[in-house]
Amino acid sequence: MNPGNHTSVSEFLLLGLSEQQEQQLTLLVLFLGIYLVTVVGNILIILAIGLDPCLHTPMYFFLANFAFTDVCLSTTTVPKMLVNIQSHSHTISYAGCLTQLYFFLWFTGLDVFLLAVMAYDRLVAICHPLRYTLVMSFRSCILLVAMSLVLTHSYSLTHTILLAQLSFCTDNIIPHFFCELLSLLKLSCSNSRANQCVLVYWGGALTLLSSLLIIISYIRIVATIVRVPSTSGKWKAFSTCGSHLSAVCLFYVSAIGVYFFPSVDSGGRDRIAAVMYAVVTPMLNPFIYSLRNKDMKCAFRRLLSRRALQSP
Repeated sequence: MNPGNHTSVSEFLLLGLSEQQEQQLTLLVLFLGIYLVTVVGNILIILAIGLDPCLHTPMYFFLANFAFTDVCLSTTTVPKMLVNIQSHSHTISYAGCLTQLYFFLWFTGLDVFLLAVMAYDRLVAICHPLRYTLVMSFRSCILLVAMSLVLTHSYSLTHTILLAQLSFCTDNIIPHFFCELLSLLKLSCSNSRANQCVLVYWGGALTLLSSLLIIISYIRIVATIVRVPSTSGKWKAFSTCGSHLSAVCLFYVSAIGVYFFPSVDSGGRDRIAAVMYAVVTPMLNPFIYSLRNKDMKCAFRRLLSRRALQSP
């Protein structure tokens, strides 16, 4: 394309989830409620794990990090969407858009890696219980989280730097409620082959690696559980994995639908899928991990009773 047709874009226009004015108040109330539940629920998980010595184990250490990441992921997109709805202004600055994309990719990648790390933790706990404390030492847990942080940060930063090198045409309308990567690449007037390669090869490799780790872990877990002679023993082993498996399915099904099976005329479907994995999933995770987890229920009760005793 002729460079003369390019223009310096100073801001983008986010269409949001709906352009109908009569739906804006409903969306504002709905997503404000979802955001508050997400933040309060995940912070309660972090507090319960941090204040209860019984939960100072690798499994709950990873869960606390996962809850923190979910708060950050939701905060990356939802507050800006709420401000846009309330102010009737759907613009976001160029720098703000790149910043939002950077943090969104980082926290989404962290969610993916932490789900894989949590699957590995359950694998060691169920298949190698006698070696669990040795393999999943505090140092090992820190290294696993640090590795996830570094890899996802590198991926997110690379995408952001490459995107900053692209030129954009006069069309600055993003048919989404946040600065989504694929939508930005479609708006670019420059050759985005490098960005596509990073998305397909690097992003695909990281996603495939984490997915394979989860799949292999659960194949070995199931193979170990079916050999347990007692029914109660099988149920106890399955119950420790049920919450994690529910979170994995909820996240991956919606995310894969956006990034691996996109279609040209599926803007509404992509937005709904993005809402599921970027907004709804972080809200549901506290319920998934608390309602199906006896230890978390007890920790919540102890946390609430402690607060009640401290109140005047």
